Amino acid sequence: MTSHTSATAAIDPVKLDRLAEVAVKVGLDLQPGQDLVLTAPISALSLVRRIAEHAYKAGAGIVTPIFSDDEMTLARYRFAPDSSFDRAEGWLYEGMAKAYAGNAARLAVRGDNPMLLAAEDPAKVSRANRATSTAYRPALEKITGFDINWNIVAFPTPAWAKLVFPNEPEDIAVAKLADAIFAASRVDKDDPVAAWKEHNATLARRTAWLNGKAFHALRFRGPGTDLTVGLADGHKWNGGAERAKNGIVCNPNIPTEEVFTTPHAHRVEGHVTSTKPLSYQGTLIDQISVRFEGGRIVEASAARGADVLNKVLDTDEGARRLGEVALVPHSSPISRSGLLFYNTLFDENAASHIALGQCYATCFTDSNLTPQEVAARGGNSSLIHIDWMIGSGQIDIDGLDKDGNAEPVMRQGEWA
Repeated sequence: MTSHTSATAAIDPVKLDRLAEVAVKVGLDLQPGQDLVLTAPISALSLVRRIAEHAYKAGAGIVTPIFSDDEMTLARYRFAPDSSFDRAEGWLYEGMAKAYAGNAARLAVRGDNPMLLAAEDPAKVSRANRATSTAYRPALEKITGFDINWNIVAFPTPAWAKLVFPNEPEDIAVAKLADAIFAASRVDKDDPVAAWKEHNATLARRTAWLNGKAFHALRFRGPGTDLTVGLADGHKWNGGAERAKNGIVCNPNIPTEEVFTTPHAHRVEGHVTSTKPLSYQGTLIDQISVRFEGGRIVEASAARGADVLNKVLDTDEGARRLGEVALVPHSSPISRSGLLFYNTLFDENAASHIALGQCYATCFTDSNLTPQEVAARGGNSSLIHIDWMIGSGQIDIDGLDKDGNAEPVMRQGEWA
């Protein structure tokens, strides 16, 4: 076993610095005087330090990092009293919500070990998640409501790298995952900022076409799938760079290959089968198969992780309904890599997907809707938002108008 220090030494420092620069300039477009709230695993410290440097060079007011640590998380599950799992650090999330209300930007560095809690009591994991989701809600609403510029990037931590490349020594696994992250994030290019500009223009053309069509529904057909997803009234397709309500154009996800919108929570019918495993809080849920009636999942099974899937579906009333539908070509760079990243930020960009739970209030032509108005147009509300993949090279997608007339959107996983 190599030490984490030597494993981190396997990461190309030039590309790591470019990733930090892209996070600040493309991901956030951080403005002079703007504060930044940053969350990250402690093992991503080398990236966080570079992000802070680029943020201050861009004129940041104050950069506040909040770190998590796998060992400390496990200590809670092993030694904390039972009552601990029904609580969350509400004071911290209230502070974050206050920061965002004051126009602070938000950056999350992902790199946590996806299987960290695999051996822990699923009931405790579920209780802790629910408590955190409830406490985090005021802050999360500022993000999902797109009040501020925000961004997520990834760092190749050793535990995550060993999961993606189990047969490699730790330093090689980290180097390989780093290369995969850099390629997907377009920082393997000499001018990543220009590469992102070009990519955003492509995604903008896709959203413009879909918004021009204003389909009533999408129909997905392929092996194990015949699903009609009604689209919310007055829905709008988004993808790539977006303008937040504070006027700043940012790229919330790096990488991103998707264009997405809000489905109608009560107009989803048919059955669908997942095309890739879903890694969810320490459990791999594979071969998900569900049936919708009136927008609600009425039957659900999985070849693996079914008990966790069912717990998720019972989170609240909105957990059995859809909050997002996203289109991704089968030939996306992440799909072509052939890797399962065990991380939604990457895996969702390998295939068209749907998300259970909370919708994005930004996916409406009128971006200043109240929660009640969002619900009236078919937008879903829930404590969860979980993406899972339903696209592949065998899936055809049609856009349907109000009368059910079909127009090809994708054929065998590619834009028609």
